[in-house]
Amino acid sequence: MNFDFDREISRTGSGALKYDGRVGQFGTENVLPLWVADMDFAVPEAVTRALQSRATHPIYGYSLAPESLFEALIDWMKLRHGWEIQREWIMLTPGVVPSLNAVVMALTEPGEGILVQPPVYFPFFSAANKTGRRLVQNPLQLRDGGYSIDFEHFESCAAESKLMLLCSPHNPVGRVWHRDELEQLLEIAQRHKLTILSDEIHADLIYPEYHHHALATLTDDARPIVTAVSPSKTFNIPGLGLSALIVPDPAHRKAIHEVFDMVHMSAANPFSLVAFEAAYREGGPWLDALLAYLAGTRDSVTAYVAAEMQQIRLIQPEGSYLLWLDCRNLKMSDLKLKQFMIEQARVGLSPGTAFGHGGQGFMRLNIGAPRKLVMTALQRVRQALQNEFP
Repeated sequence: MNFDFDREISRTGSGALKYDGRVGQFGTENVLPLWVADMDFAVPEAVTRALQSRATHPIYGYSLAPESLFEALIDWMKLRHGWEIQREWIMLTPGVVPSLNAVVMALTEPGEGILVQPPVYFPFFSAANKTGRRLVQNPLQLRDGGYSIDFEHFESCAAESKLMLLCSPHNPVGRVWHRDELEQLLEIAQRHKLTILSDEIHADLIYPEYHHHALATLTDDARPIVTAVSPSKTFNIPGLGLSALIVPDPAHRKAIHEVFDMVHMSAANPFSLVAFEAAYREGGPWLDALLAYLAGTRDSVTAYVAAEMQQIRLIQPEGSYLLWLDCRNLKMSDLKLKQFMIEQARVGLSPGTAFGHGGQGFMRLNIGAPRKLVMTALQRVRQALQNEFP
């Protein structure tokens, strides 16, 4: 099959947050937007066909998920991740972020500790702070150009927490956690009776040199682990808002279901359901081609930054299309760095401060776009740097 990831598709005027939200986010439309985590690639044709087919039926009422949808997810997890999940473990949810909040409310009480590892995806913080829980932070350590877990500090954090929100693979630093790291984390968590919500939404987006381990596959007792998965990042359909929680513990499933039921939040959009199934059932070849393309872009970015932008250091990504740029050598405040990227480089990136402790002086770059656009953005940054530091 031939997949054209170099094709440039205009999204302006389509209601795309990434493009039509530029003024609200950056104060101007005059930036090349490589910020919010969706891609500028056409989705797999199978997804489009499924949506078109469903649209031909003129009634879009309340819908049920067919058993074939669950079978598609079960098959995908077994094929791609070597994980044999049971049908009854699967809970469909209206997105991973709502799931984070629902799990926090279902499995903890106000005032109990929620453990996170910054710099990390910012809804992790609000899931604790906005529900009256206590945020416990185990900052990642940046050493020798890569991030690792401070396990000695993690032990003390686990002792005062009820639930951990694990980002695996990690957004924004791009780590794909090694098996031994996850096993050590599990051993400590089990000792302190710490439940883990493992957000594995980027698990399918792994570069060839690395391997993702589903956390629940590394223990004989997966009951304390809730896993969040979704086709949204993998197949570029986040706007359809459907994900799944894999919950082996029946008591946990009941508690989470009660939270969603309390707020009457449904995961039964007829278009989301057909896209979810089509993506997992037929999207494999598209994903394989995407991963090869992203790896090529990553390598081009790595070489360009090293050769042309010595003031900026790229944290080598192991997974996802989100790259973490260390801009601390520019000696700019975070406000100045943000203004520099917007006003002088004319690129729209995500400021590292949004990801909490350890994000100061960093920017997140989304390379999920035609390579020409990504390299144009880097050329703009290089030119701005030459103007700023002649």
